Amino acid sequence: MNKPFLLLTIFFLSAPAFAFTSWEDSPYNWSNSESNWENSSNNYKNSPNNWANSKNNPNANLIYDSNGNPQGYAVPKSDGSGVNIYDFDGNRTNYYNY
Repeated sequence: MNKPFLLLTIFFLSAPAFAFTSWEDSPYNWSNSESNWENSSNNYKNSPNNWANSKNNPNANLIYDSNGNPQGYAVPKSDGSGVNIYDFDGNRTNYYNY
C-alpha cells in the first residue's frame, strides 16, 4: 500500500470522531481553555482553598460519587456560559457549556 493512500485513509477514518465537537464545546476554544484565568484553579474563585468550594461547606456546589462521597466541586463561569468541574486538589477535570 502506498503511503499517501494510507495517510488519507487514516485521516478520513479518524475525522468523524472530531467532526461532531462544536467550537463552543471544544477544549481548543479559549473560553474552555485551562490557560484562561477564568478556568484556572490559581484563580481564588476556583481554588479548593476557597470556602465556597470546600467539602466541609454544606452550601458548596459539590459533586458526589454513587456512594454519596464528595469527589469535587463545580464553579459557574462568571459570564453564565457554563460550569467548570474541579477535584479537591484543584485540578480541573471537566467543563460544561450552556
